[in-house]
Amino acid sequence: AVVSTQSGHYGRDFDNSSPFVNFGTDAAHHGSDPDKWDFKPIVPPISLSTTFKQPAPGQPPVYDYSRAGNPTRTAFEECIAKLEGGKYCVATSSGLAATMLLVNTLKAGDHILCCDDVYGGTNRYFNRVVSNFGIEITMCDPTDLEKFKSNLRDNTTMIWIETPTNPTMKICDIAGVVEIVKKRYEGKQVPKVIADNTFSTPYFQRPLELGADCSINSVTKYINGHTDVVMGVISTNNKEFYDKLTFLIMAVGPCPSPFDCYLALRGVRTLHLRMRQHETNSLAVGRWLEKHPRVSKVIHPGLPSHPQHELAKRQMKGFSGMLSFIIDGGKEEATLFLQSLKIFALAESLGGYESLAELPSVMTHASVPPEQRKLIGISDSLIRLSVGIEEPEDLIADLERAFNIVYKK
Repeated sequence: AVVSTQSGHYGRDFDNSSPFVNFGTDAAHHGSDPDKWDFKPIVPPISLSTTFKQPAPGQPPVYDYSRAGNPTRTAFEECIAKLEGGKYCVATSSGLAATMLLVNTLKAGDHILCCDDVYGGTNRYFNRVVSNFGIEITMCDPTDLEKFKSNLRDNTTMIWIETPTNPTMKICDIAGVVEIVKKRYEGKQVPKVIADNTFSTPYFQRPLELGADCSINSVTKYINGHTDVVMGVISTNNKEFYDKLTFLIMAVGPCPSPFDCYLALRGVRTLHLRMRQHETNSLAVGRWLEKHPRVSKVIHPGLPSHPQHELAKRQMKGFSGMLSFIIDGGKEEATLFLQSLKIFALAESLGGYESLAELPSVMTHASVPPEQRKLIGISDSLIRLSVGIEEPEDLIADLERAFNIVYKK
């Protein structure tokens, strides 16, 4: 019997609070079997060699060239596949490189249906790069499944969902989307459902178990967790699709360095520990912000005030350190608030041990057209927080100090 020691640990207000069975053990050990190596290292070595000796022409023992595969990369990929509940994993040189690799499985004339609120880099890549190559892009509110369904076409070959979304924290019903897609294309070629799992990580959500074809993560964020690696990863249970992706890694070349794979594997060893504290802290900060008179709205799927809180409870095991809120005023007040923070750093990115704060309208999502930002709710008063693992009372004190400066209390 597995005894949970987690219930009630981090202030959750719902029953579905246990993480995936054996997650911490798998995170600490998977991919690092010392018996893989003659000298039995506990920590997998960094293999920097670009090429490998072959006993005969065209007969590599395992690896031939590091763009196609590398021992350190394999150790990391094995670990992530296990944590995602998948069979296969492909690591890439960045999160956007993973996105590019997936899009490279498509062809001119295909159609991507994408949720409207996504990482700014994904929006920019789809609408300003991919659309130039004869691939059509439609962006739609993922919370309205009927509207989502109405935007499916005969030439739709990829469904791109991000949940929670960045930065407005919408929750997309992964299983609901998968069911709609299967029914719509019954007896036909079914589009691939891709779920960006970056905000949740496999510790809190497993898209593959909900029916998605691929789960994609920006390793740069929570998986590495130390703000010193840029990487991406794609997990899947589909062998044929995995083979296509490994071919593209070799053919297109967006492979990560062995050193980055080593750092990311070291980072993922503590993912479960870090995510627990991120959750504790973000809920504490979110609840405090909800009571602040200068905050008109807090968006955190772990709070009952979130419009899709019930869906979040069903789909997720918990919540990361991400939240957004709307401050009274506009760009001037938001800017002064961000400049007044001392513990939260004013910086892009997210998911590291340290707390970060940013203004998406002029930072991470500045490339999104103004009319689209307005439609999805990215105003100049929407602030995004990546709540780190510091002491929660210190983070709250930092926010309170910034509020007092802005509003001269």
